[in-house]
Amino acid sequence: MKVFVTGVNGQLGHDVINELAKRSIEAVGSDITESYQGIQDGTAVCTASYEMLDITDEKKVQEVLNKVQPNAVIHCAAWTAVDLAEDEDKKEKVHLINALGTEYLAKECRKLNAKMLYLSTDYVFDGNGTDPWHPDFEGYQPLNVYGKTKLEGELAVKRHLDQYFIVRIAWVFGLNGKNFIKTMLNLGKKYETLRVVCDQIGTPTYTLDLSVLLVDMILSDKYGVYHATNEGGYISWHEFACEIFKQAADLMDDAYGKVNVLPVTTEEYGLSKAKRPFNSRLDKSKLSEQGFTRLPDWKDALTRYLKEVEL
Repeated sequence: MKVFVTGVNGQLGHDVINELAKRSIEAVGSDITESYQGIQDGTAVCTASYEMLDITDEKKVQEVLNKVQPNAVIHCAAWTAVDLAEDEDKKEKVHLINALGTEYLAKECRKLNAKMLYLSTDYVFDGNGTDPWHPDFEGYQPLNVYGKTKLEGELAVKRHLDQYFIVRIAWVFGLNGKNFIKTMLNLGKKYETLRVVCDQIGTPTYTLDLSVLLVDMILSDKYGVYHATNEGGYISWHEFACEIFKQAADLMDDAYGKVNVLPVTTEEYGLSKAKRPFNSRLDKSKLSEQGFTRLPDWKDALTRYLKEVEL
């Protein structure tokens, strides 16, 4: 099998291309830069070939995929800056990347009879209530531009393909890029007290763990829509921050144990341009039903991450 991976310079794409390489699966990575960046300290293990690709250029998408002739595409590339997506001068670009870019890839996968795995988000839902969202529920009501464009990407995949996986994830963190954990650790070096929202509930997703599942999926024919985050129950961002500093004090620097994390509501916190869902609980039972191994506990994932991360 030959697998084409978009967005390999991002958190998830980086881990997916490396997971494929570890399993000796032929892979071709792509991103908008001229070459594969990897992790800045040089610890990336990827040996896959690389193609520069702007997924918003339909002709280029056709050219590159026809050249590569993949059996499957794992589509990790996306616009993920949620607040910036709300700016009027950015909305068109966000739509081009998340919606049209995804559609261009789906159309080529159909021509090539290739499987497609598309990474989506809990933001396709409105975040109301407390019940976990089931992957096959279609009462979509995204609250912001990011969620709307990712949903458009989902619908494009469904419209053009039969051989597809749509995997919704939430609260993503990985070694290769920015994320909540790195933000907390950096702020914890500067401030004794931090305010973190306590009324948005979900579960973190470690890209290293997720990449194993995604490769398992693309090797199967168990198509459909799935939800995938780490196990360990549902928590608030405040609870996540508290655990980050607790573990960081043990694993990195005692000073992190002195950081005071204050719980605040989303309304009290303010500042965000984009509305966030309060309920990001995702029902992952379908993974088990289809025979996939679910991700490890998020606390364990955090421990492993803190042992590797460099700020």
